[in-house]
Amino acid sequence: MNEDSEIGSEPFEALDAAVRDLLIPLLEECARGRNGLFGQSDHGGDESGGAPWPEAEQVRELALTVQSTIAQSGERNALCDEFLDLCTIHGENDPGEPRLARSFLARIERGEVGTNPVAEKKPW
Repeated sequence: MNEDSEIGSEPFEALDAAVRDLLIPLLEECARGRNGLFGQSDHGGDESGGAPWPEAEQVRELALTVQSTIAQSGERNALCDEFLDLCTIHGENDPGEPRLARSFLARIERGEVGTNPVAEKKPW
């Protein structure tokens, strides 16, 4: 049975790598000030009136696809889960996208994605 689970995990690892390869450069660009990665300004690109960001939409769609595909086997993808959770933050008093991106990148670099941040503290 271990052999089956090892073989079965290969496609999930490939999906995780695909999301990571697409997401990290976009997070870095967002951290430098480009809005639109987390969907806070889905209507017409970034908040400053810039051009739409098709790669951002693509990575959100890929994350949703990976999340639903992996969930069918009872597995979870922490990177997709946390990214998509951040995409739901749209409140007036919530941090902007560059701040979210910097915080998320720091969590990824520290290996904290998939772990619960301190209970009462927000991840940004």
